[in-house]
Amino acid sequence: MAKLVVENFNAFRELEGKPLPEGDWMTVTQEMINDFAKATGDYQWIHVDVEKATKYSPFKKPVAHGFMSVSLLSKMLEELIQVKSAQMGVNYGLNKVRFPSPVLVDSRLRLVGGISNIENYGDTGLKITWNCTVEIEGSEKPACAAEFLSLMFE
Repeated sequence: MAKLVVENFNAFRELEGKPLPEGDWMTVTQEMINDFAKATGDYQWIHVDVEKATKYSPFKKPVAHGFMSVSLLSKMLEELIQVKSAQMGVNYGLNKVRFPSPVLVDSRLRLVGGISNIENYGDTGLKITWNCTVEIEGSEKPACAAEFLSLMFE
């Protein structure tokens, strides 16, 4: 997938209400899950104990943290779209988040979504509402569905 590149905020505003290109697939490895556990302090065995998860989990393998899926949104969006005139972007928050399906280790994920709203923010910024769905390859249900808010400044 080629990154969607727009020159400035005026061109970016034309994307409001339109779908974004589908993202590339990325594999969720045990190393990523372990690193997320280290960063958050969430060492629940279903995530980090491969032997125990294989033996006792109903999924028969480790599962990524739900919040890991939502934390990937910034990276996934950055890989999908670039606004050349933007000097800075920051996460602003989430209106809605759901985790309909667990992400098993070695699953492949990708982002699909669109921009539902763009509004002015201060003198040089925009507040963007992104509709994001993190798909799991081969699964009918997504890993994560979220209404994600970010700010971008020229």
